[in-house]
Order: sequence, then C-alpha cells, then structure tokens
Amino acid sequence: MKISDDIHNYYEKLVMQHFTAAKFEDKYDIDFIADLTCVVLNQLPTRYIRHEVDMAFYLPASERFEMESKVKHAISQALEFMSTHRTD
Repeated sequence: MKISDDIHNYYEKLVMQHFTAAKFEDKYDIDFIADLTCVVLNQLPTRYIRHEVDMAFYLPASERFEMESKVKHAISQALEFMSTHRTD
C-alpha cells in the first residue's frame, strides 16, 4: 500500500471543486494556484479517506455543509492573504 495512492485528504477534493467552479484557471497562473492551494489547505483540518464512496454515503448533510463553508472561508482568507503578500 502506498499512502499517496490509497489515502488522501478529502478537503483537497473540495478545494479543487471550488477552484474549478470559480474558474480559477482562467483568472490565475498555475504557480499562483499552487501557492493558493497550500495556503488554503493549511487553514483546514484534515479528513483522510480511502474511498470517495465513503464520504458520499456516510457524511451527514450538515457536516458536508460545514466542510463546504470552511473551504469557502479558507479560500477567501487565502486570496486576501496572497493579494497583500504578492511580489509581482
């Protein structure tokens, strides 16, 4: 078993979903998105899973909503942080 192949942090998927929905790839370059991803994920708790289906079937709607809210807040905070600390 390789941890990198079998186990991952579910918040990574949620963050990427939000980036895709907001079309960040059209707004920012790949280096900015990579840095932003690190800043966002460092603000969030970890939620390790092995199979996506586990989250689909066993995650209560209230907890899913809370996770989504945490991701939105972390992205907002990270964008603010990065905009004030950019070195272009």
